[in-house]
Amino acid sequence: MIADDQRAVLDGLALMLGLLPGITVVAVAADGAETLAAAGQHHPDVILLDLHMPVMDGIEATRRLTAEHPGTAVVVLTTYADDTSILEALRAGARGYLTKNAGRADIARAIHAAASGQSILDAAVQATVLEAAASGPVPAAPPAELPDGLTSREGDVLMLIAQGLSNSEIAAALFLSANTVKTHVNRVFAKTGSKTRAQAIRYAHDHGLAGRDPLPGRPGDA
Repeated sequence: MIADDQRAVLDGLALMLGLLPGITVVAVAADGAETLAAAGQHHPDVILLDLHMPVMDGIEATRRLTAEHPGTAVVVLTTYADDTSILEALRAGARGYLTKNAGRADIARAIHAAASGQSILDAAVQATVLEAAASGPVPAAPPAELPDGLTSREGDVLMLIAQGLSNSEIAAALFLSANTVKTHVNRVFAKTGSKTRAQAIRYAHDHGLAGRDPLPGRPGDA
C-alpha cells in the first residue's frame, strides 16, 4: 500500500511498483486517516508512507498502524532526512526509512526487507542516525500537554518565535542547523494553522507557550 498526499507521486509510485515482481499494490491513500482506514480494509504486508500529509501526519499514522496493525510493516519514503524526522519515525515503529532520492531497486529492496521483518535505512539516513547517536542521548519523547500534535522541539521553536528570534537565532540557541529549524518552523505553521510569524506568536500566547522554557540544545545536534 502507498500513502502520499501528492497525487503525481502517488500515481507514479503505484505504476512503478505494480510492475515489479513480487509486489502488488492493493491500495493507495492521500493522508494518514485514509491510510488507517485502508490498512484495516486491505491488511497490506507493507505500507510505503510519506511523513508530511494532511489530516494525520506520517508519524502519528505510523504510531497508530504499529499499534493497531502489528502485522503491517511501515517503510517511510519522504523528502526529509533531518534527525528529528528520522528518530520520530523510528520511535513510532517504522521499519525502514528512505528519502525520495531512492531508486526503484532501493525501494523494492526496502519493501521486501520490511515484509520479511528486516529494516533498511538509506545511506543518508544511516549517517544522520549515527551522528545523532554520537552527539548524545536521544531526546525524550515530547510531552503530552502540547496542543495540536506539536512535538517538544516544535514547542521550543514556537516559544523562540514568540520571543522574536529569527530562524538563524533559533538555530544558534538550540544548536540546530538552519535547515532543521526551517523544517520545524514549517511544521509549527502547519500544525497551528499559522501563515505568518505574527499568527504563530498569537497562537503561542493563546496556548500559554510564549513563556515556555526551551529544552537545552547541545552542540552536535543536526
